[in-house]
Amino acid sequence: MERADRTNAWNPDVARVANEFGNRLRALGITVNDSDSPDDIEALLEGVEEFERAVEDQGGDLMVDEPPRSGKAQPDDPRFLLPKRRGDESVASYLGRLKAATTGMRDNPTRS
Repeated sequence: MERADRTNAWNPDVARVANEFGNRLRALGITVNDSDSPDDIEALLEGVEEFERAVEDQGGDLMVDEPPRSGKAQPDDPRFLLPKRRGDESVASYLGRLKAATTGMRDNPTRS
């Protein structure tokens, strides 16, 4: 399977935005690899944002449910904890796990 066209990685504006997105993901504890294309990074951020919307839709508080960078999480609901990407995990594999977590949360809402 051929990787996405990486020529946009040479565009300074695309590279700057990809770097900003990558920094946002890293701040959330998501691994971003040097081999990830700008399109990969955008897809990762979109997947994380979709997961966060699902948490909020279930009444979760992102400030409470995500641990400090070096801390342990104590989320209101374990489903609210953002899945981490393994260092050797492909973007597609991580996005599949993230989508499954997001869908699972939406399909099985928290009972009040």
